[in-house]
Amino acid sequence: MPAARGSARRYAEAAFQIAERDGTVEQWLQALVRASRALSDEGAARVLANPAVPGPQRAELVERILADGISQGPRNLVQLLLRRGRVESLPDVVREFRRLYDRREGIVEARVTSAAPLDDAETEALRGRLSAMTGGRIQMTFEVDPAILGGVVVRLGDRLIDGSVRGRLERLRSRLAAGTLQAG
Repeated sequence: MPAARGSARRYAEAAFQIAERDGTVEQWLQALVRASRALSDEGAARVLANPAVPGPQRAELVERILADGISQGPRNLVQLLLRRGRVESLPDVVREFRRLYDRREGIVEARVTSAAPLDDAETEALRGRLSAMTGGRIQMTFEVDPAILGGVVVRLGDRLIDGSVRGRLERLRSRLAAGTLQAG
């Protein structure tokens, strides 16, 4: 894991512990998402990334941008990131915070790749099978890749489930090359 991603994880874990202690996890998540969007504005991002702009001016800009609707805890986290020269890692902190939130709520993220878009019945059948496998609620994102020929490839965290035609053909080719394919 790159160092920046590791530090984002540490910030997110610390913030998540505070939010859990205070019973404000959902509010923190919403505030961090809003802060990340607000600070990714082209003008704000340019000023915040400019080392010629003095630190106090950048801190004041962050306060002005986040003053409306962002509670003190998330604002303090953003200011800490700014002081440590890591404000550009806020989207990674948000991603890690969401991962912790999803784990707490029993939500499992699945990235589904298929050769063609899945219809509603196929989507729900896949959601049911994945839910039964993981014991969690499934949050799916979809991608279409005609190169897999047919079937689906599902990524659940660090697990890969390859049910594609291309994957089956590659496994068959490997077995043929190794001489382990038996006549049926």
